[in-house]
Amino acid sequence: MTDDIENGHKKEAGADAVEVTAVIPVFNDVESLKRAIPVSIETLEKITDSFEIIIAEDESSDGSRELVEDWEKKDPRVILMHSDKRQGRGNALNKSFTAAKGRIVCYYDVDLATDMKHLKELVGAIRDGADISTGSRLMPQSDVVRTHGREVASRGYNFLVRLILRSRLYDHQCGFKGFNRERLLTMLPEVTSPHWFWDTEVLVRAQHKGYKIAEFPVVWTTGTGTTVKFKDVFSMGTDILKLRFKL
Repeated sequence: MTDDIENGHKKEAGADAVEVTAVIPVFNDVESLKRAIPVSIETLEKITDSFEIIIAEDESSDGSRELVEDWEKKDPRVILMHSDKRQGRGNALNKSFTAAKGRIVCYYDVDLATDMKHLKELVGAIRDGADISTGSRLMPQSDVVRTHGREVASRGYNFLVRLILRSRLYDHQCGFKGFNRERLLTMLPEVTSPHWFWDTEVLVRAQHKGYKIAEFPVVWTTGTGTTVKFKDVFSMGTDILKLRFKL
């Protein structure tokens, strides 16, 4: 017990106790998964003695499901959550966080665009009392590699979120977030976005409820497997106005 306290946390009682659940949303991402799963295990083993990794896989046809099933046989900490139909990232996250055993839950993109060295900080912020922790590509100290067009689009989108939804955060859509699971679950019934806007809706609703949010700069590099399309960007723009009306 002493070692656990010195490491910054006290291990939960019980053989089945899980401190951290990491969720990775997947849709036809088998090549990225080949790297993401072993890197996740290696990184989490340095952070906690008790974790699980949920692969939230939607209707993949490229072997993603079969790859995770093979990992399940080798390591019981890897768990497949399969859907026979495309449910969207937001729905997949809601389902995964509800099923998670961890006191702390987090998710990150399968392409590991955010440097995994930040996972310790993501989890540590929740250990230290934050309700939500989130990486930011737009803080002055952030180190980001992406095209000029994507940079302009991202800054424009987040400016609108701050202006219209009165958010105090820099970056709402970085796919690198952690949560106090108990606090998150009390809010999830209100979160209705099924896909990419989920991130923004969660952060904005959390601020309205007075949740403590820790935002920190990250090293981030554009991944090769992003599935965000122009229609998603347009839809997220209209979702800003819809959420403003609801609030």
